Amino acid sequence: MARRKFGPFGEEKRELWRRWRDGESITDIAAALGVQKCSVHYHLLGNGGFTPPPRRRASRVLSMSEREEISRGLAAGDSLRRIACQLSRQPSTISREIARHGGRARYRARTADRRAWRNARRPKLCKLAREPQLQALVAGKLAEEWSPEQISGWLAQTYPDSQALRVSTETIYRSLFVQTRGVLKKELTQHLRTRRVVRRGKTATRKYQGRSRFPDAVSIRERPAEVEDRAVPGHWEGDLLLGTINTRIITLVERQTRYVMLIKPDSNTSIDVVDALARHIQTLPRQLRSTLTWDRGSEMAEHRRFTVATDVAVYFCDPASPWQRGTNENTNGLLRQYLPKGTDLRRYTQADLDAIALKLNTRPRKTLGFQTPTDKLKAIVASTP
Repeated sequence: MARRKFGPFGEEKRELWRRWRDGESITDIAAALGVQKCSVHYHLLGNGGFTPPPRRRASRVLSMSEREEISRGLAAGDSLRRIACQLSRQPSTISREIARHGGRARYRARTADRRAWRNARRPKLCKLAREPQLQALVAGKLAEEWSPEQISGWLAQTYPDSQALRVSTETIYRSLFVQTRGVLKKELTQHLRTRRVVRRGKTATRKYQGRSRFPDAVSIRERPAEVEDRAVPGHWEGDLLLGTINTRIITLVERQTRYVMLIKPDSNTSIDVVDALARHIQTLPRQLRSTLTWDRGSEMAEHRRFTVATDVAVYFCDPASPWQRGTNENTNGLLRQYLPKGTDLRRYTQADLDAIALKLNTRPRKTLGFQTPTDKLKAIVASTP
């Protein structure tokens, strides 16, 4: 999958930082957003792992729509004064805008807007940049393998009457990890205990996340007992089957009949995954829509959206416990006959996936007494009033 860029106002970029704050790994974030891991790493590294403050346009600057009006006016041969009048702006403002971004012949609204947004970055000097003595003290203690927290505490005790020689732990970390500040050399990160190059909080490790990666996730331990013994139909297990270049498809299997459904989502984002799931689940008879068991992948972060649309309860396995949805794991193994590892799944249409599912569903299964999943499913539907 080709690397896609995140725009300055892009929803994907905000989603990236939200997931990072919630402690998700780069791999999970890339999978959820449908981009390559290197793209996610690039954006995180550029800001040292610190969530950037939201950027807003000042009311006095030209907007994208105004720049489009300028571009249209130039294409129509209007004078600068006429364009300025239509936008209720000063002619000098329009003149400087056009001159700054290529002149009459080369002015393009989108290019001008992107360049203006980039040029508007005027970061304020941090405290370490303003105080050379403080910078030298911090760099010296880092070289002695002191932690930023130890340095901050030591400075507060050693120079209690000098605000110029006091600095917070976070400022030290920012100056280390955000190299564009040009304050502390990157080599000093090698003296940190973790030797990380980006800032991560406690929630970034599984150790501090507890059992659930989603605050409102319901554990498999709360799943009704009837699901376990397969006595009642309508209970499903699901997962994503992976291909090359970050491609994947949704696999669903019904626990009692082993009936399989394969689904091609529009993208790997959680919203697209759960929406595709909901569309296919809703095509089933009501008696076959009871529960869904999934692992703790970030693609199901929007599981409540799925439950609202389908009235199907979602239960999550314990971390690193794929055997808790063994039927689905076994089915994924069978699917590798048709979708081997290393396959680019983008070339398969939904019709192709339906054809593969049909082959599995019409094959006799030993666990079903050599009946087919399709026959078992038809018998259940026929026997239900």
